[in-house]
Amino acid sequence: MERLDHRQKSFWMATTAHHENPPLEGTVKVDVAILGGGFSGLSSAYHIKQADPGADVAVLEAQVTGYGASGRSGGFSMTLFGLSLATTYLLHGESRTREAFQYMVDAVEYVGRLVREHNLQCDYQRSGFLRVATSPSQVRTIQHELDLAAKIGLPGVEWWERERVQEAVHSERFLGGWWEPRCALLHPAKFVGELKRIAEKAGAAIYERSPVQEIRRNAHGFRLKTPYGEVHATKVVFATNAWSHLFPWLRRKQVPVWTYQVATEPLSPEEWASIGWAQKMGIEDARNLIHYFRPSPDGRILMGGGRVVLSFGRNMEKDSDAPTFRHLEGFLTTLFPQLKGVRIAYRWGGPVSVTLDMVPAVGMLQDQRVVYTLGCIGHGVSLMPSNGRIVADLVLERKTPLTDLWFVNRKVLPVPGEPLRFLLTRAIRGFFTLQDWWHDRRGTG
Repeated sequence: MERLDHRQKSFWMATTAHHENPPLEGTVKVDVAILGGGFSGLSSAYHIKQADPGADVAVLEAQVTGYGASGRSGGFSMTLFGLSLATTYLLHGESRTREAFQYMVDAVEYVGRLVREHNLQCDYQRSGFLRVATSPSQVRTIQHELDLAAKIGLPGVEWWERERVQEAVHSERFLGGWWEPRCALLHPAKFVGELKRIAEKAGAAIYERSPVQEIRRNAHGFRLKTPYGEVHATKVVFATNAWSHLFPWLRRKQVPVWTYQVATEPLSPEEWASIGWAQKMGIEDARNLIHYFRPSPDGRILMGGGRVVLSFGRNMEKDSDAPTFRHLEGFLTTLFPQLKGVRIAYRWGGPVSVTLDMVPAVGMLQDQRVVYTLGCIGHGVSLMPSNGRIVADLVLERKTPLTDLWFVNRKVLPVPGEPLRFLLTRAIRGFFTLQDWWHDRRGTG
């Protein structure tokens, strides 16, 4: 097995101490084997053990916990479900959109409760979320979404006029925005480490550098083979998100899409004063291929998005993209000309899991012995820890209000095989890119 250096995968992973667990060796027997040591896998392990302390649970992580999307994310704990409120409404209707976004409001609150109740050391700040418009078309997009939020009864959001936005963050590009004070920022790699801590404290076994190379069903459950051992499990959970297509049972449920981020060197007090941003909220714009940016706990600006990259087949080596990094560095000084000359200290990328209908999916495969969760659509910081509660209920075969949610055990629109998968996703990306270009060209963004 190739031993990859997790510290190269993001600013977050590079600047966080990680105490690595040894790989699985020999044979172990468990009730539940969980594939994936990110937000969803660790949360699932914790919640299964909380609900049934006697259950034997093992987490198998191919590299180290947080190596995937969890340790490379922007760290936004927010209420967005899927691609956008308008997209979910268009594809799934009013009642399902209301139910999904109420679930996400609770998910954001749930992350906050986890932090408080377990004293999670993850630089959690409930500083709010601002979706800004940088062109007249984005103003219309955001105001349309605010109208939808009012229609479905999503509370706690409001419109900020240009003057109020620019008072909060000093960029002439900002024309107004959606303000949502309940949202939060956190350090995603530290959050993963803390989820690992509470899952182990609850009694889950976590093995790192233990990729599952083969899964076989048998009369008693499953046999999972790793490089140095094997697990005999009664039930299996796939918490593999963007890597899910590498497993035959999940191959057609999602596609990995790469997004990228850069981090500046720490700004001086004078540079921070020139851009305001005293409240330190997370910010996105309203493009299809959004830009997202936030302060880091040590005084940097992190900026991501703007472009996405696709892969063909099983290729998962797309973590660097020079054109996207150049785009982000240029866009940073477009928003904040006063930061021209600020050095970029970190560049990284990683895949997010996207379903064809642009909303998450969680459920059972074939029977009650296999459970999966995927489709974070780039907004998994609050979604995936909360989905761990759903996974636990499904694994323990409990019928609860969470398992009755419409996106649980739903029929997922199948992704076609290659080369049609690549062509279809490239066409969707092309449409979004062209629409963003047209709107930006006609406006100021």
